[in-house]
Amino acid sequence: MFKTRNRGFTLIELLVVIAIIGILSSVVLASLNTARQKGRDARRISDVKQIRTAMDLYYDSAQSYPLSIGTASSSVLITGGYISTIPVDPSTSAAYSYAPLETSGGTTLCTATPCESYVIAAVLENASNTVLNTDTDTNPIGALDCTDTPVANYCVTQ
Repeated sequence: MFKTRNRGFTLIELLVVIAIIGILSSVVLASLNTARQKGRDARRISDVKQIRTAMDLYYDSAQSYPLSIGTASSSVLITGGYISTIPVDPSTSAAYSYAPLETSGGTTLCTATPCESYVIAAVLENASNTVLNTDTDTNPIGALDCTDTPVANYCVTQ
């Protein structure tokens, strides 16, 4: 006569739901990690373009590229008003690699002005980034390795 109602979930039902939530969250986290890598790489590429623009402005006024760009407020690019701050790598907070070159298209380091060319390098996290198909891959350029293996070195020259 008496009917008992079982309210709630069984242990197996709870375990199945928790397992499904765990699998879905791991898929989402893996996707977010890839998106973060792509975002950092996009920032690196943008930073290099920003430095290039500042270098071109500097060259227009000094008829030479600087021997060093540095990261401190004493950088010639900052004190000359060509850029407000020298960008740094978003992961390591280290400066991007820079080497002044003696001649345009050359590979010899410039030790005294006038310097006619330069190379700026950044290491990308995604080795399949399409921008690596259009960068400079000569090795070495000055003291920088611009080949795309074993790491994705993104190098631009002027």
